[in-house]
Amino acid sequence: MALEIGQIVEGKVSGITNFGAFIDLADGQTGLVHISEVAHNYVKDINEHLALNQEVKVKVLSLDEKGKVSLSIKKAQEAPRRTRTAPVFSGKPAEIDWSNNEQKDMSFEDMMANFKQSSDARMLDLKRSVESKRGNRRSK
Repeated sequence: MALEIGQIVEGKVSGITNFGAFIDLADGQTGLVHISEVAHNYVKDINEHLALNQEVKVKVLSLDEKGKVSLSIKKAQEAPRRTRTAPVFSGKPAEIDWSNNEQKDMSFEDMMANFKQSSDARMLDLKRSVESKRGNRRSK
């Protein structure tokens, strides 16, 4: 039976390296599962996920004219469902004065001018702080 891209087949782990695992397929071909295609989460040590002679289901990712077969274990499995948790808010941040009524009487242009002025002052402080940590590296 000829392999086709996208096909899911069974195979047996015949070799494990630090970059992936070699899988013997039913038709006598051997394919490679790259370490990034072993599991849906980060894989630091492939030996924690696979063992020699282990039976696995793999999906054929690519075939080339030289006979190399690229496989994926994680794409042959259903992706794990993610549970989404809502962020927990403990109220308004304490450092912000939410009762500032001065801005209600200001025009948009005045608010933008104040913002630009405070932003420029913060950027200047940041620049001075970074330069003092680096030292003065200007050429003489």
